[in-house]
Amino acid sequence: MASLPVPLLELMAALGKLPGIGPRSAERLALFLVQAEQGLSRHLAQAIVQARERVQCCVRCGGLTEHQPCFLCSDDRRDRTLLCVVERPVDVLLVEKAGTFRGGFHVLGGKLSPINGVEPEDLRIVELETRLREEPVSEVLLALPTDVEGDATCFYLAKRLGHANLRISRLAHGLPAGTGLEFADELTLGRAIQGRQAM
Repeated sequence: MASLPVPLLELMAALGKLPGIGPRSAERLALFLVQAEQGLSRHLAQAIVQARERVQCCVRCGGLTEHQPCFLCSDDRRDRTLLCVVERPVDVLLVEKAGTFRGGFHVLGGKLSPINGVEPEDLRIVELETRLREEPVSEVLLALPTDVEGDATCFYLAKRLGHANLRISRLAHGLPAGTGLEFADELTLGRAIQGRQAM
């Protein structure tokens, strides 16, 4: 590696900081980029800078957008009585890809984790409460991870937000579509049994 030019080593180090890119992938990408047409490298660099400068968080839901409010918050065809609470802006995209949810979104910006110093005031809970007062929401769907912090955050939100006129639900847990029981761990299988539905 010492024989490689310094700019190439710096590019590899920068690419290696991206999620999912290990040292070998960073090396392959860097070597490709320095040998590709200059137009490709310039276009990629410009696209990265433009995206970073123009993409921001929606003032209402916290999702990624170029315009305020975002497209989903501006869409009058969405069901304003249903609000899906997610951890990160990318989670909005994942739920939308499923194609079955037609309500609004609210990004918390994390999940409770006292060990890591993440307390309720570090999340967008006050903004969520404001939305619940100002918007005609009758159900909040908690679409948070099923790890310890996600479970704790769901329980906290259910207790804090719960009142007679608001239904609080959580995503069902269970087996992924197209897999067999042999691929399920005990916790997943247990949750699938507990969350069973009538046919």
